[in-house]
Amino acid sequence: MSKYGYWSPFRSPYKERNWPDKQISTPPIWCSVDLRDGNQALINPMSIEKKLKLFKMLVAIGFKEIEVGFPSASQTEYRFLRTLIEEQIIPDDVTIQVLTQAREDLIKKTMQSIIGAKRSIVHLYNSTSVAQRKIVFRKNKLEIVGIALNGVKWIKENRTRDHEEIVLQYSPESFTGTEIDFSIAICEKVQQAWGGREKMIVNLPATVELFGPNVFADSIEYFGKKFKNRSSIILSVHTHNDRGTGVAASELALLAGAERVEGTLFGNGERTGNVDIINLALNMFSHGIDPNLKLDDIKKIVEISNECTDIPVPVRHPYAGELVFTAFSGSHQDAIKKGFEYREKNSQQLWEVPYLAIDPQDIGRNYKAIIRINSQSGKGGVAYVMEREFGFILPKEMQVEFSKIVQEHTDKAGREISSAEIKALFEAIYLNQDDHKIVFKKIKIKYLENDQVEVNLLVVKEGVDLILRGIGNGPIDASKQALEASTAKFELLDYFEHSLSKGSNAKAICYLKLKRGEKTHFGVGIDSNITIASIKALVGGVNFLN
Repeated sequence: MSKYGYWSPFRSPYKERNWPDKQISTPPIWCSVDLRDGNQALINPMSIEKKLKLFKMLVAIGFKEIEVGFPSASQTEYRFLRTLIEEQIIPDDVTIQVLTQAREDLIKKTMQSIIGAKRSIVHLYNSTSVAQRKIVFRKNKLEIVGIALNGVKWIKENRTRDHEEIVLQYSPESFTGTEIDFSIAICEKVQQAWGGREKMIVNLPATVELFGPNVFADSIEYFGKKFKNRSSIILSVHTHNDRGTGVAASELALLAGAERVEGTLFGNGERTGNVDIINLALNMFSHGIDPNLKLDDIKKIVEISNECTDIPVPVRHPYAGELVFTAFSGSHQDAIKKGFEYREKNSQQLWEVPYLAIDPQDIGRNYKAIIRINSQSGKGGVAYVMEREFGFILPKEMQVEFSKIVQEHTDKAGREISSAEIKALFEAIYLNQDDHKIVFKKIKIKYLENDQVEVNLLVVKEGVDLILRGIGNGPIDASKQALEASTAKFELLDYFEHSLSKGSNAKAICYLKLKRGEKTHFGVGIDSNITIASIKALVGGVNFLN
């Protein structure tokens, strides 16, 4: 028999569920607990200065409810809260939240800490789970209810005329390890004891994630259906990530009737962390739902979070990680490149680019890091970098040719290569022809009768200046004839050109595909004069055929 057993809040499967048929259409009330739950999980808790910096960022992002700390836990926590209030740092539309256990001395100090705040949520909790009752507290259900009710009584007794608006939030801690009907009963008794006209927040925490997100959703829906006066409460969830499904649990809980989500930026928190609000909010954003959070500069949010917590955001973190919009795989790169081309060609409004769930620019990321090149990369990735970063629109067959050159280089290097290295490699192969067998210097063009053209090419061949003469139906054909007289016959298979820049410094780039026998190669030329660019490409290509 396994030492681990499947534990569920339901003795038999819950079959009355309706949440699977629903969809999230509006964002929840967000409450950041970075400054409390996130802070108490840090190796080195934040200083007041760091807490202030993080608080200001949370306000800038758009959080209207922020759990600022556990003011009875330490003098730093208390001083931080008093700084926020006394220096009037809290905006009028932001509600602070403070956490306290159901102990009289802790509640007294907590209530003192929020004097002067315009609106405060006092978050009261006590553990209700089977394991905690049996092992930690050694109390029965009635005694556990008594702890919660005493907490409510002490909050009311310590409330003075100097306190402004106060909202009660109650959490049956370890909700996921508590019998569901007992959770409902204790929350109802707390609400009755509190009274008041404003809605109480009932927060159901997956203090430890003990089962799948579907079972958590079942428990939230069941709780909402069975709670006697459901319309008088705000149903909140606070999921942790012990099973790695904190985001899924919160999403399904919203389907099941939850209206409020507590969590942290990037999932910081005890053990495997809290629900990741950035992840959850941008999941909604990717489905066209405005999360009511300002996340258009994700890089700055990451930087401040890293600085304040000393915990770096992983490179594969959803949406925010350095590499989440980056493709190394050749097939992925090709699909992304074609997705952007299709979007631009069709002036498409709906976001539909393979492998990119959202437009990186919407959260302040640029396209530069989307495709990065190593030995796994293909023609699409190389072509993307050359076009997006440097304006070179490589012909399709040249993409194959150049990507093989790049791949050989990355195989030898044994690492990723930068876009600057790719450009330097392109220039060395195709544009810097000074060390080639034939080097183009100058051309003189004369237009003859019968639409014929005569050219005199000044080239340096193996260190010797030569003038090569040719006649054809245009400058390129005439130059081809001139080069063939000095080398050997070859075919001109394809011609491509485009503008490389704009304004007074505009230049043209020309790509020519040449063939001699079974060998093919592209030549490339750049010049302000398109004819000269074409001749440079022709001479450059011939060198590869020799």
